[in-house]
Amino acid sequence: MNSSSHEKLVLDAIPQPVLSVSKNGRISYANFAAQEFFGSSLNMLQKLSFAQVAPFGSPVIGLVEKCLTDGISFNEYGLDLAGPTMGNDRMVDMHVTPLHLADGEQALVVIQMRSIAHHIDRQLTHRGAARSVSAMSAMLAHEIKNPLSGIKGAAQLLEADVSDENIELTQLICSETDRIAGLVDEFEQFTETHADLESSVNVHAVLENVRLLARNGFGKHVKFVEAYDPSLPAVLGNKDLLTQVFLNLVKNAAEAVDGKKGEVRMTSAYRPGVRLSVPGRARPVSLPLEFCIIDNGNGVPEDIKPHLFDPFVTTKSGGSGLGLALVAKIIGDHGGTIECESQPGRTVFCVRLPVATDAIQSGDANE
Repeated sequence: MNSSSHEKLVLDAIPQPVLSVSKNGRISYANFAAQEFFGSSLNMLQKLSFAQVAPFGSPVIGLVEKCLTDGISFNEYGLDLAGPTMGNDRMVDMHVTPLHLADGEQALVVIQMRSIAHHIDRQLTHRGAARSVSAMSAMLAHEIKNPLSGIKGAAQLLEADVSDENIELTQLICSETDRIAGLVDEFEQFTETHADLESSVNVHAVLENVRLLARNGFGKHVKFVEAYDPSLPAVLGNKDLLTQVFLNLVKNAAEAVDGKKGEVRMTSAYRPGVRLSVPGRARPVSLPLEFCIIDNGNGVPEDIKPHLFDPFVTTKSGGSGLGLALVAKIIGDHGGTIECESQPGRTVFCVRLPVATDAIQSGDANE
């Protein structure tokens, strides 16, 4: 068996649709999954251009053409390939990368049905949930905290007149009002932020600060491993809020790992092909800056995964379930996304953020 036949066997075994497009835009190869996806045999597909099998006017066509002309790889999430010949449920992710072959330049197209697109959809759901909690927290602050202060004040006044055996009751009233006020204070973090989100922030400096805090506190038992891309530009946002995000993620990771073998990896990378289609914007938002917190703990329970960033969802016995919901809100306020991939022995929280504008970066990008 020659190498070409071997490669085709490998590609045909892949469950995702894979096809190659030549420089003139014609399909040169499609694996079995791609033939099934497009509803045509390989012989039929090879007689067509990619533009003929893709929906009319689809951005996918320009994506492949740009790959062929510029030689750049792209990842696109949440693309709609629905059309008269392919049915209605065709939301996909797509990876396009150039191939430098002996017989000329080609574009390799890999299609993934509804995977990362689901993560992005959940981001919009997380933001909606956070906004709901935001409205509720504003109501709680107004309708509950003010009466609570009156209740506590009345209980403190009663202490002077009650018998010794009843002082415990007044003290119980005071302690319970303090507990409820503390819970409302947590909710107030969800109110619409008025913090400055227009500063240039070096996230590596934020991560280093978080690591130092962890090593001298809750993460003393953890081995921290850093793998950063030092060339990453700054992000546009708020340093304190981003510190809160990564401190929460690192704390969760540290609590998830075993003492002696526990390891938390903090990584950064530049992913130029990652873009997110946002309602109300004509063009997808580029999210090339990727920051990951990875631990080797037991992983997230399967029943929790779909709701991990929802308010009041927690795996901790004494947790409020507000930490990750707040993280999702802050990242959403920064125009980014957060995803979680988890299995026993490896849990990854991946934050993707946009780059600060050139005008901001030319200022104090490294502070």
